[in-house]
Amino acid sequence: MHENEKAILEAFNDPTQREAAFGMLVNEYSKPLYRQIYRYTNNHEDTNDVLQLVLIKAWRYLDNFRGDASLYTWLFRIAFNECHTFTKQQQRKQLHQLPDHYDAPDTSSGGPSPEEIQQKLLVAIETLPDKQREVFTLRYYDEMPYEEMSRLLGTSEGALKASYHHAVKKIEAVLKGE
Repeated sequence: MHENEKAILEAFNDPTQREAAFGMLVNEYSKPLYRQIYRYTNNHEDTNDVLQLVLIKAWRYLDNFRGDASLYTWLFRIAFNECHTFTKQQQRKQLHQLPDHYDAPDTSSGGPSPEEIQQKLLVAIETLPDKQREVFTLRYYDEMPYEEMSRLLGTSEGALKASYHHAVKKIEAVLKGE
């Protein structure tokens, strides 16, 4: 738990201190959320846009925060969902907006291009059930330890390891064309 979490929540529950409490939340959590979001977007402008959406949702739904997890875990979950939505939107844009001068990748070397490999991986990941996709993304892209993932998702480490293992096997099968 972050040091100021209790103070933020207490202040947020006082209508006269609500805006100040939100300012404290922004000061306390913006940097770690920014770092987490950037891992998904790899772009500062997109990261700022997603972070803004996360903070808007936090403001809007903080009344619904039950305290089952830490405030940071709750915010991280909002950020993860927003990143997932952002990634899907970006993939749709890329698939539907080829430039007028688009040339097919040069495959004269016999192997797929890095872009083709990345696209196949994204397609394979999209075939996974939601829970496996979530676990795979957190472990593969974010390199999140199972212990932290367990706290975030409320699932045992063993179940998360099994989900990741099944996800990897399914992705391998899709990539091999099975």
